[in-house]
Amino acid sequence: MARLCACLAATTGQARAHLDAMGALGPGHAPAEVPGAELSLLPGEHGRAEGPFTAYGRTAVGEVTLHNRPALLAALAERADPPPSDCPDGELLLRCWASLGDAGVALAEGMFVLAVLDGPDLVLIRDHVGARTLFYARADAAWAASTSLRALRRWPALGTSMNLSAVRSFLTFAYLPGEETLLTGVREVLPGRVLRLHRDGTSTETVHWEPRERIEGPPPEDPSAHVLALRHLLERATASRLPVAEPAAVLLSGGIDSSLVTALAAKLHGHPVHTYSISFGDDLPNELGYSGLVAAHCHTRHRVLNVSGAAVASRLAEAAALLDSPVGDPLTVPNLMLAEAVAADGASVVLNGEGGDPVFGGPKNLPMLVQEMHRTPGAPWDEDRATAYLRSYRKCWTDLPELLTAPALDALRDAPPLERHVAPYLTAEGGSPYRMGHLLNQLLHCNLRTKGAHHILTKVERLTSSQGVEGRSPLFDRSVVDHAFATPPAFKLRGTAEKWILKEAVRDLLPGTVVDRPKSGMRVPVQQWLTGPLRDLGQDLLLGPRSLQRGLFRPETVRAWLRGEGALLPRQGGKLWLVLTLELWLRSYDV
Repeated sequence: MARLCACLAATTGQARAHLDAMGALGPGHAPAEVPGAELSLLPGEHGRAEGPFTAYGRTAVGEVTLHNRPALLAALAERADPPPSDCPDGELLLRCWASLGDAGVALAEGMFVLAVLDGPDLVLIRDHVGARTLFYARADAAWAASTSLRALRRWPALGTSMNLSAVRSFLTFAYLPGEETLLTGVREVLPGRVLRLHRDGTSTETVHWEPRERIEGPPPEDPSAHVLALRHLLERATASRLPVAEPAAVLLSGGIDSSLVTALAAKLHGHPVHTYSISFGDDLPNELGYSGLVAAHCHTRHRVLNVSGAAVASRLAEAAALLDSPVGDPLTVPNLMLAEAVAADGASVVLNGEGGDPVFGGPKNLPMLVQEMHRTPGAPWDEDRATAYLRSYRKCWTDLPELLTAPALDALRDAPPLERHVAPYLTAEGGSPYRMGHLLNQLLHCNLRTKGAHHILTKVERLTSSQGVEGRSPLFDRSVVDHAFATPPAFKLRGTAEKWILKEAVRDLLPGTVVDRPKSGMRVPVQQWLTGPLRDLGQDLLLGPRSLQRGLFRPETVRAWLRGEGALLPRQGGKLWLVLTLELWLRSYDV
């Protein structure tokens, strides 16, 4: 297992020295015709990097899994230059881009990042939705890029430190919603982009895919054409992600999204389907009745994994360290344990139901829709959409004045506004690629490009890959997403039925009690953990000398939160969880 790194410097020797400092594997690949350029792999890190690949005078390394190889091979064959049918996925993607340009990348469906030496430039390519991540930075008149944030942290020339602006973003969103990372000087390539880094320190970016709203006229009276088309796309997306010649593994929560993926896998796969669910104890609310019902209905081999608070406390630091950017999701340790269980059963691929909410419209959009209904522009209490969106997260945004120390708040005084991460998506004005006319689609677009790419997908990818398993998300398939934004909003949110069209597309595959149940989500007992097994850990970490020396959080606020005081009500546990997760991540990266 390995991850990739690349460098563009004045000389090949300098590029080699920079990559050596990052931990690259021995001599890299330095094309003679491109002095100062070097590509290499980082051994011992959890990833699927391969290469180098060479085609049409370009050389690349990548972490590439393609789900539509036949279509790409056919597209290249039409140009009378077909590649070998058994060429690696990374080489096939390189050939598509080198031969067809950005349109060749747009044809690809899969999980990929690619670093390409193209003449004097270093080109970085990321997949449509952000299933895999890629970072870059500039220092000492050189560019460096890697799928490992730790590699760039180790780069002495960069000398990176904690990015306070990103700290504020994380505490607001529970993830980092855009290009910024928690390391100063390091940025993340955005999904659906081709970023070209030039030797003179400049860069240019092109978009190979951005979802577009394609809705013309009023919705038809009969939605069946939209429903049937979605069913076809769901079957194709699931089939293309099933493993070859081995049982299929599916993470099954019991909600509609994971249930439909389970049902489609059982229908389409010629091998057994194994499903995995989580239990936090019989005395806590759970969805085991629904997941068990789905498993029995689909005839899967079902396994329930019991996750105790003590296990979460003992492994929280490990889970935080596996992530390139922190994710304030209490399910990180349970997700890691699920990945371990899947790997222990010998599976190389595990499917999940992630994507249903950000693509088809789950309940998280309701506060914004209600706000728009009752909004009075110009009134003293009125908030613009971007500000209301931040408030709807209900994380630590409103608590920042009491949570952060005075020096931290002073340093953030001139920081760019947080609304910049979401405002471009929440308007029907202008001619930008973000413009969508319907408010629901604006919200879904924003969710897809922020939470989808920077929370859901990156968490799944990093935790599963740490166990040598590849996590795949059929509901994030590009064609499925395109269809969702060509579907009238009234078919997604139909009366009080959320994700209506998604449910109708699979109604024949699942029991009605599963299809029509309201969404409850995974009820994680965060409050019980923080007052139980995690109590001492929280005290030691957040009020210990290392945290106090960093000077980020007000100790009196942290003490009050740990005692259960303050006007935090039921959200208290989630907010304290963010602070604890951030502290563990910063320690893991020695920041």
